[in-house]
Amino acid sequence: QVQLVESGGGSVQAGGSLRLSCAASGRTFSVYAVGWFRQGPGKEREFVAAINWSGISTYYADSVKGRFTISRDSSKNTIYLQMNSLKPEDTAVYYCAAGRWYREPNTSNEYASNEYAYWGQGTQVTVSS
Repeated sequence: QVQLVESGGGSVQAGGSLRLSCAASGRTFSVYAVGWFRQGPGKEREFVAAINWSGISTYYADSVKGRFTISRDSSKNTIYLQMNSLKPEDTAVYYCAAGRWYREPNTSNEYASNEYAYWGQGTQVTVSS
């Protein structure tokens, strides 16, 4: 079992930055890939970024590429999402999710569409113009 808890959300003006954290518990967490997803008001949930189990490979949605950075600190069992140059359209509840599959994905589309076994409760990010 893996439990995920997000934190770091809040309200910021456009152009500002936030760093989200996803703290994980569970002895097997190190073998899981982690994805960040978000769901804005009235919108479907969408993929934001992912990092593979080793932390070597990262993947991003086109809408956040160059602005967001995903990283993992295995010693702390924590995944981070550094969000810079925030825009009002980034307003959403952000979720982290952990997954492990027979074949390691190697594209953003695969990380976006694969099923994740564990999800956090979400953290709200609000960006004002």
